[in-house]
Amino acid sequence: MASTIKEIELLAGQRLMVGFEGQELNCELKWLIKDIKVAGIILFSINIVSKEQVKKLCESAQEYAKDCHRSPLIIAVDQEGGDVARLKPPDFTAFLGNPHIKDINDAQNFASITAEELKAVDINMNFAPVVDCVPNANKMADGFKSIMANRAFLGTPQNIATLGSCVIETFQKNGIMAVAKHFPGIGRTTLDSHLELPTLFAKDADKSLMELSDLIPFKAAIKSDVAGIMLSHILYEDLDSDLPASLSYKIAKKLLRDEMGYNGVVMSDDLDMKAIKFDIKDSIRHILNAEVDIALICHKGPAIEEAFNQIKHLISTDEKLHEKAVESADRVKSLKMAYL
Repeated sequence: MASTIKEIELLAGQRLMVGFEGQELNCELKWLIKDIKVAGIILFSINIVSKEQVKKLCESAQEYAKDCHRSPLIIAVDQEGGDVARLKPPDFTAFLGNPHIKDINDAQNFASITAEELKAVDINMNFAPVVDCVPNANKMADGFKSIMANRAFLGTPQNIATLGSCVIETFQKNGIMAVAKHFPGIGRTTLDSHLELPTLFAKDADKSLMELSDLIPFKAAIKSDVAGIMLSHILYEDLDSDLPASLSYKIAKKLLRDEMGYNGVVMSDDLDMKAIKFDIKDSIRHILNAEVDIALICHKGPAIEEAFNQIKHLISTDEKLHEKAVESADRVKSLKMAYL
């Protein structure tokens, strides 16, 4: 396990995608690129003023990464349409969201226009589509509304799979990396993981039920060679009674990679969400053990540097984690080479 400090730092940084404050290449963003060596950045509304400004921000970030001898940055945004769309009119097209995508033509129209607009400002990844299955016509069996009711495609798991795959293939044909979310499915949850940790008990979502519903769109996404799959911050009692999916070896490694055969980039949801009850060091330890490729930390703060230092420590002291870190870095590198 002979690696230089520089090699360890590069392996660690390529496990992180992060948010930042500001609308230009500022000192914070330079630090993230040069010193933390991040794989990519995430844009939110606070980073966006206009089409011209976003393009300049993305171009300058990529130029700085090149000047620092870093690989090209993944630059991502949540542009699902409807309730979750960071890029707004008049510079960008407003779509009503997945519940209003009725057929293949709608799906292709949304994805092709969105891809064109993202490419125009040098954004190269979209955290979309949502392929969660919402049962019972957007209502839970006990009458509570699914947290994803306003963000999910309607219809059967097979219909969701068809529309989701169409969006993925259209994005990627047009040079935008797609990310299917939120594995293994949060359509039956009613609580918001931004605020607390939802639990799906075995009576509501055992594995056999998920095989017949939630997992079907993700299997289709894998068949469509989706660039990334984002894990959920949900505790699935029947799959792993101890850890939410974003941190779970049983879900990320055993189910998604080994059983379902996904060899692409796996990422957590935002580790700043209140659903994650562990401190950042423990979260990172679980993520590395689960062979999750990229940890998302979407807000400015000490967690980014703490995560970077924890990854460095773990992969420099544990031979197995170092080996897996190299494999993860290779997956991220392959994705970058394919699209960037």
